[in-house]
Amino acid sequence: MRIHAPRPAIAAAACFLLASAASALDYPPRKPGLWEMSIQADDGASKTPAMQTQQCIDAATDKALRDMGSSTGQQACSKQDMRTEGGRIVVDSVCKIGATTVTTHSVVSGDMGNGYRMESRSSYNPPLAGRKEGTAVIEAKWVGPCKAGQKPGDMMMPNGMKMNVLDMMGGKKK
Repeated sequence: MRIHAPRPAIAAAACFLLASAASALDYPPRKPGLWEMSIQADDGASKTPAMQTQQCIDAATDKALRDMGSSTGQQACSKQDMRTEGGRIVVDSVCKIGATTVTTHSVVSGDMGNGYRMESRSSYNPPLAGRKEGTAVIEAKWVGPCKAGQKPGDMMMPNGMKMNVLDMMGGKKK
């Protein structure tokens, strides 16, 4: 999904999408440690350069993110169908962002211990920020233990800025 927003907001949205995709199924939690994510968005007219982020998680942080995604999705979405097909998670949703209805089809493949890939296609009616549709590919891989000075929820942005996703979303875990 691509919404005109600052890159940190796109990264947070990507985390939300991954968390909500895994929340309603009994899907294995992500392996604790440092995850590297590459986010590639295409709004139909242009493809943005891939954005690289890193996120430090532990079991409690991963669960809190899934729980937040689940509750937010229940409030904003009239449809959230999730199923497994051939070892992949397939998610079809219809959600509201303001006055716009966002219809999304996503496929998550891989595993939550070493790496996974999420491919997503969305349409916006009426158009959102001038866009009728968009795609996103998120690739994530586990790279090892969190680095010194990092705490669960910390996300390192491409420009070196560090933010804590849990703090941004209301501090569900300290």
